[in-house]
Amino acid sequence: MTCRQPQPGDLEAIELATRDEISALQLQRLQWTLTHSYNNVASFKQKCDSKGVHPSDLKTLTDLAKFPFTTKTDLRDNYPFGLFAVPREQVARVHASSGTTGKSIVVGYTLKDIDHWANLVARSIRAAGGRKGDMVHVAYGYGMFTGGLGAHYGAERLGCTVVPMSGGQTEKQVQQIVDFRPDIIMVTPSYSLVIAEEFERLGIAPQDISLKVGIFGAEPWGEGMRREIEAKLGIDAIDIYGLTEVMGPGVASECIESKDGPVIWEDHFYPEIIDPETGEVLPDGADGELVFTSLTKEAFPVVRYRTRDLTRLLPPTSRAFRRMGKITGRTDDMLIVRGVNMFPTQIEEQILRDKRLSGNYQVLLSRSSHLDDVEVRCEVQRELSGKLTRSEMDAIAKELQHHIKTNIGVSTQVNVMAFDSIPRTLTGKAKRVIDERPKLV
Repeated sequence: MTCRQPQPGDLEAIELATRDEISALQLQRLQWTLTHSYNNVASFKQKCDSKGVHPSDLKTLTDLAKFPFTTKTDLRDNYPFGLFAVPREQVARVHASSGTTGKSIVVGYTLKDIDHWANLVARSIRAAGGRKGDMVHVAYGYGMFTGGLGAHYGAERLGCTVVPMSGGQTEKQVQQIVDFRPDIIMVTPSYSLVIAEEFERLGIAPQDISLKVGIFGAEPWGEGMRREIEAKLGIDAIDIYGLTEVMGPGVASECIESKDGPVIWEDHFYPEIIDPETGEVLPDGADGELVFTSLTKEAFPVVRYRTRDLTRLLPPTSRAFRRMGKITGRTDDMLIVRGVNMFPTQIEEQILRDKRLSGNYQVLLSRSSHLDDVEVRCEVQRELSGKLTRSEMDAIAKELQHHIKTNIGVSTQVNVMAFDSIPRTLTGKAKRVIDERPKLV
């Protein structure tokens, strides 16, 4: 892996600004966003009036805490266009979430919004080590999902050559990477391991793969998975963060020279960390729920949007903006098992401690005799499949079971399986948790 350090002139002036300069810009843009939303989004005006606040009440950045939150329920209740702040005729494009947990979340973009989005994804790719002239293989899904087109427009804006592959067709993905020799891949971390497995099947070593950088988002992933991806593909694995409701990919991105958490592009998004229970704003460094207010969006501004992602704000390092820690989970995928709160990423971390195990796994939840049962299914690495005895695989399972109990506090049944026993995710996000427990009524 070769780290591409930024050169003089690579960075925008705002990426090197002082904290005072950034705060002044944020205050100015926050005042515009609040006024724009209040004047053009009826439900937001109603919520502000009910809370007794007005955009003119924002005198300092901390005054934002006086304003109401926006939640996913607000977005669904106003489906499809009720939260648009410009006439529908001025909306150049719409995207939507998959709607797997209810009505789709529909968001809109003016031409200026799309321009900002392309610039921010370009900034993110540059932070990840991308440069003009690089070839970028985009394996995020295209269509209503923001990943594919968001990555595509950003890579073109940077001056890269784009391969708009989308998801699925793993053999074709690998064939094109072999033939076209791209420098960068943009894809979910789970699917990158599926691609890596196909390289392994073909006998292609990491050092013979043209890719230098992978930019991974759309699902939580930990340091263990970063190490596995980097080893299997011979690349630098960089974390990009975004969500449909706030923009799409490019809200934040890691820098290749530090790889110490995604840098939030604070000139376009104002972050807060709150206590998920009380809504109280927490200081930088404290763990809590991530909240975003957009600063420049015209068609679909969001004010204090509760992302449900759990993380913390960290001080600047490679850029002038603050960073966010790795997403440790979401308030809505937190699993409560026999009174213990846990996240799938915690189990992933324990699995990837063992070099004999791959990053493909599933957590199955069921209930017997009124108690929750947890089964963890995982696989050995390809090179070990068929070479380990059943007793050796059982010993690995027992060891992992001990680590999960010791570090997470949950008793589990661990099933270590042969390579390729667990279904692969060919498009979108991996389904890590299968919850078969009876629903509470």
